[in-house]
Amino acid sequence: MEKPTYKELLDAGVHFGHLKKKWNPKMSQNIFMERKGIHIIDLNRTIEGLDRAAAAAKQIARSGRKIMFVATKKQAKDIVTEAARSVGMPYITERWLGGMMTNFATIRRSIKKMQTIERMLSDGSLESVTKKERLTLSRELNKLEKVLGGIANLNRTPAAMFIVDISHEHIAISEAHKLGIRTIGMVDTNSDPGKVDFAIPSNDDASKSIGIIVRTITAAIQEGLEERKNTKTEKEVSAS
Repeated sequence: MEKPTYKELLDAGVHFGHLKKKWNPKMSQNIFMERKGIHIIDLNRTIEGLDRAAAAAKQIARSGRKIMFVATKKQAKDIVTEAARSVGMPYITERWLGGMMTNFATIRRSIKKMQTIERMLSDGSLESVTKKERLTLSRELNKLEKVLGGIANLNRTPAAMFIVDISHEHIAISEAHKLGIRTIGMVDTNSDPGKVDFAIPSNDDASKSIGIIVRTITAAIQEGLEERKNTKTEKEVSAS
């Protein structure tokens, strides 16, 4: 798997932190210096964190378990949606509903409802309903799909979460902690890296920076999935 170089991280602005006055002192070991009132992240620490996080993501994917991508910030939504879909992983990019994981049974019911409406609208079983009722159902489906579409195929809680901006997604993090779900997160200078199992010190506001980190984690997942597939094939060959 190709890891981004120091220069690529630099070009993507991964090193730009927040204003000094917004800093979280627990990030001090990951800060290289302060420039014009802005904290600069030590990219050596970014590379170390990214290596550890990518290795963990690869291992989880290889074991056949799910990693949920969580990013509801405007500049991260599209990047994360595309990345998660490319490796068949669940994702949340609209908003985190309280209890999304801790009350998963309720969420599953909403997903089932969404799938039922979808089926009804497509298989012609609604021919007897009025145009108005059909429109109401279509609107409800759109609403449900927006929030739950990314986890439609999730049958149980994931093994891990990959989070862009751990301060912004604090509800998701606290639910993960309660359930013992492993956490991988992009951690900026205003956050506490101790809140996640695998912290990647990085600028979580700029789309270029988000893109390079997300791509690296996704590539590690892809590698894990491929190794799993190859192992399965080998087993099948030797068994036949």
